[in-house]
Amino acid sequence: MTTDILIVGAGHNGLVCAFYLASAGLKVKVVERRSVVGGAAVTEEFHPGFRNSVAAYTVSLLNPKVIADMNLSAHGLTVVERRASNFLPQPDGRYLLTGPGRTEAGIAKFSAKDAAAYPKYSDEIDAIADVLRDLVLKPPPNLIEGGLLTSLPELVKAGALARRLGSLSLQRKRLLFDLFTQSAADFLDGWFESDVVKAVFGFDSIVGAFASPKTPGTAYVQLHHCFGEVNGKKGVWGHALGGMGAITQAMAKACRDKGVEIETDAAVTEVIIDKGRAKGIVLADGRSLKARAVVSNLNPKLLFGRLIPEGALPVEFLHRIKRWKCGSGTFRMNVALSELPSFTCLPGRDIGDHHTSGIIIAPTLTYMDRAYHDAREYGWSRKPIVEVLIPSTLDPSLAPKGAHVASLFCQHVAPELPDGASWDDHREEVADLMIKTVDDYAPGFAKSVVGRQINSPLDLERTFGLIGGDIFHGALSLDQLFSARPMLGHADYRGPVKGLYMCGSGTHPGGGVTGAPGHNSARAVLKDFRIKYA
Repeated sequence: MTTDILIVGAGHNGLVCAFYLASAGLKVKVVERRSVVGGAAVTEEFHPGFRNSVAAYTVSLLNPKVIADMNLSAHGLTVVERRASNFLPQPDGRYLLTGPGRTEAGIAKFSAKDAAAYPKYSDEIDAIADVLRDLVLKPPPNLIEGGLLTSLPELVKAGALARRLGSLSLQRKRLLFDLFTQSAADFLDGWFESDVVKAVFGFDSIVGAFASPKTPGTAYVQLHHCFGEVNGKKGVWGHALGGMGAITQAMAKACRDKGVEIETDAAVTEVIIDKGRAKGIVLADGRSLKARAVVSNLNPKLLFGRLIPEGALPVEFLHRIKRWKCGSGTFRMNVALSELPSFTCLPGRDIGDHHTSGIIIAPTLTYMDRAYHDAREYGWSRKPIVEVLIPSTLDPSLAPKGAHVASLFCQHVAPELPDGASWDDHREEVADLMIKTVDDYAPGFAKSVVGRQINSPLDLERTFGLIGGDIFHGALSLDQLFSARPMLGHADYRGPVKGLYMCGSGTHPGGGVTGAPGHNSARAVLKDFRIKYA
């Protein structure tokens, strides 16, 4: 049977897109450069007896509709919730532990005024996050050339968006505007007085962003991490049993049940453009595969910069896509531990609620700001930001009995080091610094590390195609969001060449393990193929 759709990249969005297209009756083939499906959402044994999520490391943003439609639970996915949300140790021996039923009391230890302000803050953020939840599975209005008839469908989308925003009170419209334009620091200054309280909420504003929490636009990045849910509970974070690879393995099973063909070890070297239309791909082994359309799950800069002949792209489009901003300042590690860390501020090596949370080593927003400026000047922060997650506290299958695995999500590091230096020459040195940073708050942590896996920005790019280590396939800045993701005129998941589509995180609604771009891209393809979808 002739292949209808070729999908480049078996990351989670590529698999989601494949599932919906195959469910509609199309013949779909997915090709993946690596030997395993999953993209950045994979689980590997990195030290004998120790397994962990290699890159993506925690669950919240995965869309409930995608989970239900693909019936991921029946294909082996189980997500367990953290017993606490975040744990923020302080150098003075105090700490803030947040989570359902405990955040307000935790804040009160630092500021009674902030504790009183928290319920309203939480309600307002939830209300705005609900707006985002309504928008993630809908393509944004696409600005295109043409007359009224051509533009009418986009005007309808814009009208629906206007009605949704119009339903907000004036106060919440102002709040939404603040979140899209302000820095996280300025936004949080309007709510809280305690530096510790501002730090625990502001940390999300720099996750995956090479920016300071004082950089305008980071309030939106903070919001982007708030619209998720786990097991029907909004704003909750969790762990996939078996690691993040359990998500994409379940997706692959769902795809195969629908007849999708998935081929690994199949690197793509070129998208075939014939008479102004994408008609297939060329693989590294020399094979040419033909199809009615091609869908890319790659970073837009990879797709248009390396796989499409320059002459096939409009000059203005190519000029703009070359300026697509990538680079998240991320240094990602996994460590095998002989024992749990005991924190100076909360001693004990038995599993506590704080061990199951996101452990944030970044006591204030000023600390985070300094880390960013250090990285810009020196290449990496002298006092870095480290988020520690220990998934084996919720999933003992990841490590030998009595031992544990931890994910270290480290910032800030420069995507490219100054003076032409290579990350290959400095990765071990920076890894030592990251471990020492945790050890400063949990003495003995460094000695408990029996194995480690290091992914510098260069490693993340080489292994997963994350340019500059960018986990979002492009910065979540105002000029690269919504109708401008990846570019005005191409926010509808369609490329500038007929028959070419995009389904990766470089499209709306952006990064994270959401599945939303894959869902939305499939709808665009089905619409063009004149196939009805649910």
